[in-house]
Amino acid sequence: MAHEKINGCVVIKDLYYSVNDHTWIRLNDDGTVTVGMTDVAQTLAGPILHAKAKNVGAVREKGKPIAIVESGKWVGPIKSPVTGEIIEVNERVAADAQLLNRSPYRDGWVLKMKPSNLGADIADMVTGDAAVEAYRAKISADNLKACTHIEGTDEYE
Repeated sequence: MAHEKINGCVVIKDLYYSVNDHTWIRLNDDGTVTVGMTDVAQTLAGPILHAKAKNVGAVREKGKPIAIVESGKWVGPIKSPVTGEIIEVNERVAADAQLLNRSPYRDGWVLKMKPSNLGADIADMVTGDAAVEAYRAKISADNLKACTHIEGTDEYE
């Protein structure tokens, strides 16, 4: 997968990002999307202790919480980057929340959704080089020194 690192933070170029919410989506061949939190988000949170996603069948509006994440220094929502129905929850993340730290783009995805208005939702997101530049600006504006990774991280090293 094509990616770039900004201060050690990985940005995957073929994902769509909601930069301010630090979430991403991957477009799946069946019209669904896989949703996760970014490398920057896992760095800001620190080692994640618990993650609880909304239930399958729940319909969420864009910007509304789809999961709650708790670390030693933060408790907060993962906001939905799209409007739609939750069709699958990553049970591995519920059992081992640090997958969000170790593998935010592969094994640590949060859930899958069937979007109801994907075209409009991704119009507000960035991908490719635009995502890299948006994160470069966000990391600089927020004065994030460097992404940190917990032991066992092998993603894109």
